[in-house]
Amino acid sequence: MVFFGYMIFSILLGLLADRYGRLKILTISFMWGAFFSLLTSFAPSYIWFVFLRCMVGCGVSGHAQGLIIKTEFLPKKFRGYMLPLSQVFWLAGSLLIIGLGSVLIPTLGWRWLVRVASIPGIILILVFKFIPESARYHVSVGKNQAAMETLQWIANINRSTMPEGTIKEPKAEKTGSVCDLFHRKYLRTSLQIWVIWLGISFAYYGAILASSELLEKNLLCGSGQPGAVDERDLPEESKSPCNCHMLSPSDYNTMLISTVGEIALNPFNILGINLLGRRWTLGITMSTTGIFFLLLNICMSSSGLIAVLFCLRALVSANFNTIYIYTAEVYPTVMRAIGMGTSGSICRIGAMAAPFISQVLLSVSLTGAFCLFASVCFVCALSAFTLPIETRGKALQATSQVKAPKQRRLLFEDLRIILLLARVILPDMFKEENVKNLNVLQKKS
Repeated sequence: MVFFGYMIFSILLGLLADRYGRLKILTISFMWGAFFSLLTSFAPSYIWFVFLRCMVGCGVSGHAQGLIIKTEFLPKKFRGYMLPLSQVFWLAGSLLIIGLGSVLIPTLGWRWLVRVASIPGIILILVFKFIPESARYHVSVGKNQAAMETLQWIANINRSTMPEGTIKEPKAEKTGSVCDLFHRKYLRTSLQIWVIWLGISFAYYGAILASSELLEKNLLCGSGQPGAVDERDLPEESKSPCNCHMLSPSDYNTMLISTVGEIALNPFNILGINLLGRRWTLGITMSTTGIFFLLLNICMSSSGLIAVLFCLRALVSANFNTIYIYTAEVYPTVMRAIGMGTSGSICRIGAMAAPFISQVLLSVSLTGAFCLFASVCFVCALSAFTLPIETRGKALQATSQVKAPKQRRLLFEDLRIILLLARVILPDMFKEENVKNLNVLQKKS
């Protein structure tokens, strides 16, 4: 449900960030996420738990604005080095939550784990007064003086002198919209990026869930016949209708080791991004990810499994690292947030599909599950190799250079996109005459 909330609000917060500013949306999303995360620990029933976790996802969907602010401040020659280093902090958070889980869940239970995990998010809200709004955003909406004040504030902190002169950039005709992503200038890029985001998320969470499933059920061989766990041997508090049981200390240690793998490829990923470019680096790591998913079909020892999972986590993390950077760079300032938001929304579809493969299909056929993950990775690799734009060494675009349509026409275009998507999902409820009527109304407008 966290992913569902993320999927719904990601596009909305992207639109709002392009219109009202990245920092405002980032602050609100952190406050929202921390508040509902803390409330989750007091959920009186499963229904309340599901609802509150969905609300957490709604807030978390705005956290990508932090990466956008960082991208818009960094010069082009440093983006390929500094942006991947953000992965170090993601790793620190992952290791922290695994360590807390190993200590708190067996002793105090999951509610205290959620409460303690909410504390960093609450503390970080106090830090936002030290984070400036993106100067590029200010320029895009015609607030050149605000951009100058931000740059002067940064110069004072760094004890440096601002260059002489003023910013003279024309105000953008409009902020980004979903329709701009379907403009012929960005259509192919958007579609291929969405395929990659969906596949990377599917592989990333599939690798995480599959690793815990392999450890929990002791599935060390790819025979497709998972060993059964006798529930009578489990502690009484661990028995449940879904046959779940507590992870052992050794399982937590294995998860820590495999999670450290997320940073193992970071130096090589940085080199690839800056030397080979974003497209080739992503294509190579996605192809290698598919190969390592296939390796999980081989019968191996426990140490061999840990080694493969270590490499797999490193690869899926590198994939996410690269696609985040590419998406933030390929779209212009006026539609960067909506481009990232839409990609994040598509990404969560893959994340929601991953558990059904990692925990359902995996129980039936190891080979079928891992081959499916590998196939998706190979498709994403092909899409990465054929992306039409390489962003390495290029300055960020300021405007989309897409002619701004009239507001009423833009509304009809948004309605047409929504109606066409609905026809794909619910074809019987949307007849052809409805689309024709909409076209007639659009022509009259």
